[in-house]
Amino acid sequence: MYPENLKYYQKHTWVKVEGDKALIGITHYAQAKLGEILFVEMPEVGDELKVGKDFGVVESSKVASDLYAPISGEVLEINERLDEEPEFINEEPYEAWIVKVQIADESELDALLSAESYEATLA
Repeated sequence: MYPENLKYYQKHTWVKVEGDKALIGITHYAQAKLGEILFVEMPEVGDELKVGKDFGVVESSKVASDLYAPISGEVLEINERLDEEPEFINEEPYEAWIVKVQIADESELDALLSAESYEATLA
């Protein structure tokens, strides 16, 4: 349910580290709680994410929910597929990344949770 190769933030986002860059998305738990995702408001390329600060919104059939940055960094790319297919997050939450960022401070990764630790916070 929670891939071991990812790191997790307590506000239900995940990070996949790829060298000095990272993909960020929302967890299976988050998409399940939100229900059918209808729209994803993403930052602009070039925007700076700050750990713990909101960087976008996911709107679902139930609620609109802020997205919180698990790490700091400059947005290099947004997942344009989500403009046309926001429900891709419901179908494949760990493939449907939202943003790719240049990691600003690698030490922030140490504060993120393992899959096991994240799952324990949900219990």
